[in-house]
Amino acid sequence: MRELLPYLRLYKRHWFGLSLGMVLAFATLFAAIGLLTLSGWFIAAAAVAGLASIATFNYMLPAAGVRGFSIGRTFGRWAERVVSHNATFKLLADLRVSFFRKLAPLVPDQSLNMRDGDLLNRMVADVDAMDHVYLRLISPMVVGILGIVAVSLFLGWFDPILGMALGLTLLVLLVGLPIIFYRLGNDQGRAQLEQNAATRIALLDWLQGHAELALFGARDRYRARIDDSEQAMLHAQANMARITGLANAVLVAATGLTLVGMIWLAADGVGSRLPGPMIAMVAFTTMASFELMMPITAAFQYLGKTLTAAKRLNAITERTPSVPFPSQGHSGPAIGTISFDNVSYQYPGAAQDAVSNISLHVTPGQTLALLGRTGCGKSTLLNLVTRAWDPTQGQITLDDVPLTQWQEPALRDAMSVVTQKVDLFNGTLRDNLALANPHASDDVLASTLERVGLGGLLEGQGLDAWLGDGGRQLSGGERRRLGIARGLLHPAPIMLLDEPTEGLDVQTEAEILSLLHTHCQDKTVVIITHRLVGLAHMDKICLMDAGQIIEQGTHSSLLAQNGRYAQLMNRL
Repeated sequence: MRELLPYLRLYKRHWFGLSLGMVLAFATLFAAIGLLTLSGWFIAAAAVAGLASIATFNYMLPAAGVRGFSIGRTFGRWAERVVSHNATFKLLADLRVSFFRKLAPLVPDQSLNMRDGDLLNRMVADVDAMDHVYLRLISPMVVGILGIVAVSLFLGWFDPILGMALGLTLLVLLVGLPIIFYRLGNDQGRAQLEQNAATRIALLDWLQGHAELALFGARDRYRARIDDSEQAMLHAQANMARITGLANAVLVAATGLTLVGMIWLAADGVGSRLPGPMIAMVAFTTMASFELMMPITAAFQYLGKTLTAAKRLNAITERTPSVPFPSQGHSGPAIGTISFDNVSYQYPGAAQDAVSNISLHVTPGQTLALLGRTGCGKSTLLNLVTRAWDPTQGQITLDDVPLTQWQEPALRDAMSVVTQKVDLFNGTLRDNLALANPHASDDVLASTLERVGLGGLLEGQGLDAWLGDGGRQLSGGERRRLGIARGLLHPAPIMLLDEPTEGLDVQTEAEILSLLHTHCQDKTVVIITHRLVGLAHMDKICLMDAGQIIEQGTHSSLLAQNGRYAQLMNRL
C-alpha cells in the first residue's frame, strides 16, 4: 500500500471537498437506511393497527418521515456525486500535472528507454485508475465504518443483542470480504491494466506507422498483433467480470443469511416488547444496512489494478533527472559567449566517447560551423550545449558561467534551437509558430513565413490553416523551413541549428543561408552540417571525425593547410 502514499499526500490540497463528499455519502446512506427501515415498520404497523381495529394510529408523522428520507436520499445522492467527483477530477488534474512535471525533465534521459505509447498510457489510463483510491476505497470504507456504528447504535437502542449481532456481522463482512476479493482480483486487475497498456501501444504503433507498414507488407502482421493483444485484454476483463459476479452473489447470500438470523433473534420480540411491527423494522434495517457493503467488495476487487497503476506511475515520478537544474541558479540575461573546456561525453553503455576533449570558444557575432560525416559527434555537442545531457568530462560555460549553474528558464530564453526533426503539433499554423514567441503579432508571423519562403501557406485560411498531426499537411522541406521560422521568431542571443538546410533544393538552401547570415549578424550562431555549402561566410569551421576536432579555422586558412578540409572542398 506504500505505493499510494505519494498520491495520498495530494489529498491535503482538496481535503475540504473530499471530506464534504464523505459526509454527504454518509448522509445519503443514513437517509437510504432510514427510508427502508421506517417504510417497513410503517407498513407493518399500519397493517397491525388495521387488523386490531386501533382507531388512534398516527400515520401522519411516519408518512412525513418517509417523504423526508426520500427527498434527503435523492438530494444527498446528487450532492455527493457533484462534490466528490468534482474533488476527484481536481485531484486527478493535479496528479496529471505533477506527473508531467516529473516526466518532462526525464525525456532527454538516455536511460528512460520508454515508448511513446507507454508514456501516454501512464499519463492517461494509469492516472485515471487512481480515482479508485478515493471514490472506491477511502470513501466507501469510511462511510461503511460510520454506517455500521450508526446501525448498531440504532438497533441497540431497542435491543442491545440485535444491535450487537448486526454490527458484528457487518464488521466481519467489512473485514473479510475485502481481503478475499482483493486476493481474487489482484492478479486479474494487474493483468487487465497491463493488457490495456499493451493494446494501446500496439494500436498507436499501427496508426503512426501505417504508411510504412503498408509499403513493406507488414500491415497484416501488426494488425494481428493488435488482435491478439485485444483478445488478451478481453479475457482479463471477462475474468474480472466473473469475480464481480461472484462478489455480488456472495453479498446477496450474506444478506439473506443475515436477514434470516436477525428475524430468528427478533422472533420472540424486540427488547421487552411482544412480537409486533418492530420485527419488520429489524428485517428492513438489516436489508438496508447491506447497501453500505456493496461498494466495498468492488473497491478491493480493483485494488490490485490501482496498485499496479501506482507502481507504473512511481517508476517515473521516483526517478531522479540526470540533468537537474538549480532553482536558485544564474538567471540573468545572456550575452552569448559559449566556451567548451576539454569536454567529453560517453553514452550510457557505450565503449568509447561520443565526443572527446573538445575545446571551443564562440563569441557574439561569430558563426561556428561544425562539419563532419554522420555520427561524428556534431549533434551530441548541440545536446550538451542545450543541457539535454551533461558532459562526462570537462565543462561548458555560457558568459563564463557554467551551464550547470544556470536556471532552466534563463537558459531556454538564451537559445533558439532548430533541430533535425521539427516537431509540429496538431493545431493551426499560428499555434505552431507562437510556440517560439507567444507575443508575436499576426503580421510578424506572416512576414517571418514570407522570409523563409512559406508565403504560400498564407493563402486560403492563412494562419488559421490546420496542419494536422505532425504537420502531415506539409512536405518535408516545408516542415524544415517552419522550424527555421520558429528559430527566427524566438528572441535569443544564441542560434543553434542542426542541419537547417537538409532536404532543401539548392536555390532554397542558398536563400535560407543568406537569411540566417543577415538575421544573425549580432548573434552567436552554431550550425551543424555535413554539406559543404556557404562555408566561406563562416567565421570559424571545425571539422570533426570520430568525436574529435581534427581541423579548425576559417575557410581560407583551412584551404591553405591543404588537409582533410581542403581535400573535401577539392572534390566538389
